[in-house]
Amino acid sequence: MGLSANAFTYQGPMMPYRTDHLPALPCYLNGEITTLDQARISPLDRGFIFGDGVYEGIAFYSRPGEAARPFRFEQHMARLERSLKETQIANPHTRAKWKQIALDLIAAHPEAGANGPLDWFYYFQVTRGVALRDHPMLPGLTPTVFATCLPLKPPTAEQRAQGVACVTADDFRWKKAHIKSISLLGAVFARQLSYEQGALETVMFRDGFLSEAAASNVWVVKDGKVMGPPKDNLVLEGIRYGAIEEICRAAGIGFELRRLPKAEVLAADELLLSSATKEVLPITTLDGQPVGTGKPGPVYARLYAAYQQAKEATA
Repeated sequence: MGLSANAFTYQGPMMPYRTDHLPALPCYLNGEITTLDQARISPLDRGFIFGDGVYEGIAFYSRPGEAARPFRFEQHMARLERSLKETQIANPHTRAKWKQIALDLIAAHPEAGANGPLDWFYYFQVTRGVALRDHPMLPGLTPTVFATCLPLKPPTAEQRAQGVACVTADDFRWKKAHIKSISLLGAVFARQLSYEQGALETVMFRDGFLSEAAASNVWVVKDGKVMGPPKDNLVLEGIRYGAIEEICRAAGIGFELRRLPKAEVLAADELLLSSATKEVLPITTLDGQPVGTGKPGPVYARLYAAYQQAKEATA
């Protein structure tokens, strides 16, 4: 007996797929500028099915009347290329094209212009593409590319003046943290721990040693020296790794990357977070206990000032 088309018609209650709660802001999807509320991908996209893809996030800074410029763009591109190589996904664009997509998105944003934001956050991701569900890294697929560029929201003046609260947790994520993968459920769980306690971040430890936070790198300051975990597969090497090392070298601040036991972290004079959106931010409370004096310290002040100078040089 043959099957009619009606045999595949779902007869149950329909749940509407709603996107009208999303703002009609510009985004890039597979070669076209559309809006967040109108963008559509296949449900068989491997990014949707497996979290099979990588991403980047780049800060763009500008002065009034000038085009926005990316902060440490070449370093971001190098990390993207490393992540794509490890996941065996073809890079769909040149470095110049990746930059142009950001500039096109900024130009299309309704707030762009003479009185609009000067600083932007460029998020983009590349998935392996669309295929019937199967776990192997299937060759020959066309990658799916999605990107947005929205006004950058830096930490508040209050956060900078008073510092922020964080909590600690075991690092229960996978051991390929050096890949900037869109498979972020582990980071979501980690961030939820701090969110539920009214804290900004979750500082994680693997086998008793500092790894990173849910969406930030973590720095330990002791006796005037800045220290962080080594660059390996257990942490994502944030672009500020290189920036902070350069700032420390130029300012004569001691700098070291090594395995840091939890006891050293808890005994720190200062603790710092770094990321594209947080820039450099002091942790003044950890698990409800003060870090050092409980106030932002002198090394943070020097790093923050130098970071702003680096931003100004970019713009």
